[in-house]
Amino acid sequence: MTEQIVNSKKIKAGIIGGAGYTGGEMLRILINHPNVEIAFVNSSSNAGNLISDVHTDLFGDTDLKFTSDIPQDIDVLFLCVGHGDAKKFLAANPINENIKIIDLSQDFRLTANAKFENREFIYGLPELNHDAIKRAKNIANPGCFATCIQLGLLPLAEKGLIKSEVHINATTGSTGAGQSLSATSHFSWRNNNLSIYKAFEHQHLNEIGESLLQLQSSISEALNFIPQRGAFTRGILASMYLESDLTLEEAQKIYEDYYNAHPFTHVSRKNIDLKQVVNTNKAVVHVEKHGNKLFIISIIDNLLKGASGQAVQNMNLLFGLEETAGLKLKAANF
Repeated sequence: MTEQIVNSKKIKAGIIGGAGYTGGEMLRILINHPNVEIAFVNSSSNAGNLISDVHTDLFGDTDLKFTSDIPQDIDVLFLCVGHGDAKKFLAANPINENIKIIDLSQDFRLTANAKFENREFIYGLPELNHDAIKRAKNIANPGCFATCIQLGLLPLAEKGLIKSEVHINATTGSTGAGQSLSATSHFSWRNNNLSIYKAFEHQHLNEIGESLLQLQSSISEALNFIPQRGAFTRGILASMYLESDLTLEEAQKIYEDYYNAHPFTHVSRKNIDLKQVVNTNKAVVHVEKHGNKLFIISIIDNLLKGASGQAVQNMNLLFGLEETAGLKLKAANF
């Protein structure tokens, strides 16, 4: 399918796993996307039910129903499924090779796992692999923590300036754990609470490391990552620091130059807060200098720039659309 043909008609999209948080965000975006027609939304547990009965925020926006079918007359398939489930789904349900796949699980993110049968998945961080994504057929959408942290470090790696250990603390909202209930996602536990989990061992460290090595092959310093569960529903704030000889002005210029051509990542010279990005596909980065330490803050919405919004951004690139199409969303600042 040529770019000219795609741009002359709407892209037909299918969604697998449409009942979860990322599926709901995907629907929220694609229902209003000027270049997309939603062909089907698959959910085996909700087949026949109205989408708006599950995603009540879409009441009045769509009359679509969930289906258990997987039609093949589509252009792109979004896999909004859990980790490990994308590979199982593709093994059990052969998808026409002409259909492009964007996977939101972690199944194909690492180089060692990027090939599945006749498909090869490109790591879909536009601020890192912009041109490769435009040429790709299949995309492995990055993890939410990985996206936020990488956006705080990529400009330094591109200049070969990560020369010491990086210390990272990042807090995520409860939607990062998915829709299934667990002991640490109940409101009564999460509210007015804060906890650390998977200290130094979070699975997103692997994809962060691969991306940094792609830009700076000499990195051997540790990434010390302490993830936290926050008492809010959505968003990630990551703070990180490392030793650096850069002046503040030099660091700001490096970051501003790196992100100048990327429409969703912005460098603020003022301190930032999470409400600036919640409900948007934006990422905002802020840098400070404290003695010999360079301090970086990075913020995203974990369900949008960290998941479904970035997946649509990747779809726009795959099909030669304006990168921001369907993603000009307003933050809820109060």
